[in-house]
Amino acid sequence: MVKVGIAGIGFMGWIHWLAYQKIPGVTVAAICETDEKRLQGDWTDIQGNFGPPGEQVDLSGIATYRDLEEMVQDDSIDLVDICLPPSVHLLAIEAAARAGKQVFCEKPLALNLEDCDRANEVCQQAGVSLLVGHVLPFFPEYEWARSEIASGKHGQLLGGHFKRVISDPTWLKDFYDPDKVGGPLIDLHIHDAHLIRLLFGMPKTVSSIGRTRGSVVSYCDSFFRFEDPQVCVSSMSGVIDQQGRPFTHGFEIHLERATLHFEFAGFADTGESMPLKLLTAEGDVIRPTLENSDPLQGFISEIGEVIESIESGQPSQILAGELARDAIEICQAESKSVMTGEVISL
Repeated sequence: MVKVGIAGIGFMGWIHWLAYQKIPGVTVAAICETDEKRLQGDWTDIQGNFGPPGEQVDLSGIATYRDLEEMVQDDSIDLVDICLPPSVHLLAIEAAARAGKQVFCEKPLALNLEDCDRANEVCQQAGVSLLVGHVLPFFPEYEWARSEIASGKHGQLLGGHFKRVISDPTWLKDFYDPDKVGGPLIDLHIHDAHLIRLLFGMPKTVSSIGRTRGSVVSYCDSFFRFEDPQVCVSSMSGVIDQQGRPFTHGFEIHLERATLHFEFAGFADTGESMPLKLLTAEGDVIRPTLENSDPLQGFISEIGEVIESIESGQPSQILAGELARDAIEICQAESKSVMTGEVISL
């Protein structure tokens, strides 16, 4: 049985809590939070852009802490799940690693490369795992796409286009602060930057155009170049100012003998989807049916991967701290390209 201590009971802490309830062989043994209401189990004020709203939670038998340093010293805890603001991820990772705890940190790993490198270093030195919560590869549509690519039956991966756009998240007061949340690239586009790194490897160069708000990029289109000049990869991501479409994401992935396509958009009045499609070399359009469309399923699968990695001692190839670090480098390169108008080498 893996025993978990969750640091930070906000929206992501709530989503992780719900996911843990669905996974055998793991239990939440402790939480750490400075809000007194939430320490008493009143999570009714938690809201997000998917999943159920917060509820009254029974914390009987669960240790509660106001100080992270105290929680990581709890001998009953095997894994520290960090759901704190990105600006304090490194401090929390260092505290957990010093205490010899395995570490699962919600994305992004940190706000800059230096902190990412330090996080990986301290966990390696302490001999503990560092797993980073890049959940997108576990969402059912993206998990299906990874499986189709890995099967090899469609030939080589030739490229793809990745989309992730939201309306201005006015409920996140620090969203555009580069020192607290990091802005749309670090908080939002990081999902697709990580996926691109996972599927294609590290790009050689990136060229981006975009719009800015203050010192951060608010929206950009990016083009990635790889060792193979036939591999064509692009992305669009960021914020629009119209609240009528709070969220959209999707992909078109090209292989030698197939194209994989999916897009979902949530509008103020309804949600619209272009369901999964597999376009074959023979001209067929195949529309796979996925068994589970629960938005929590991705987090259940992701945390299942965390637990399996810890129990087996085998590092996750998807949630590795090194890949999370590379995703930050990609986002920083895109930001630099927007700001300078130059092609940036990685």
